[in-house]
Amino acid sequence: MRFGSVYLVVRDFDKSVSFYEKVLDMKVSAVNGKRFAMFNNEGLNPCLMSGYYDDQNRSRVITKGDYWEVYDNQSKIADSANNRKVFINLCVEDLRAEYERIKGLGIAEQLTPIRYIEVFSPYWYFTFMDPDGNPIEIAGGYTEI
Repeated sequence: MRFGSVYLVVRDFDKSVSFYEKVLDMKVSAVNGKRFAMFNNEGLNPCLMSGYYDDQNRSRVITKGDYWEVYDNQSKIADSANNRKVFINLCVEDLRAEYERIKGLGIAEQLTPIRYIEVFSPYWYFTFMDPDGNPIEIAGGYTEI
């Protein structure tokens, strides 16, 4: 078995694509219309899926097998409250420089300062939210001033 991708069901496809292009500092690698976008990031492929595309484009959707509301109702998933049980963790060499870059983009909602935690090993990071309320944690090398 190999890891395929992790994808986020998003409310505003264009806004989310723009947001992640800025955060990841890369362009989308592949798209399927305005339904699905993939970022090829060294084999781990974070993806975005429009929660409303299928409902808005019924004539383009062909399915086989039973409909499972819990998995197949993408609009309902997009509209549901975000419980923040999944964090998107990104790593960088220079955490201070990345913090300044993200802060300068002006897109990070609820941006924390750089913080530290040590449970079994030291860990420097900062956290912010994407347009759908998904928490993004960026960790990396950091030296206190």
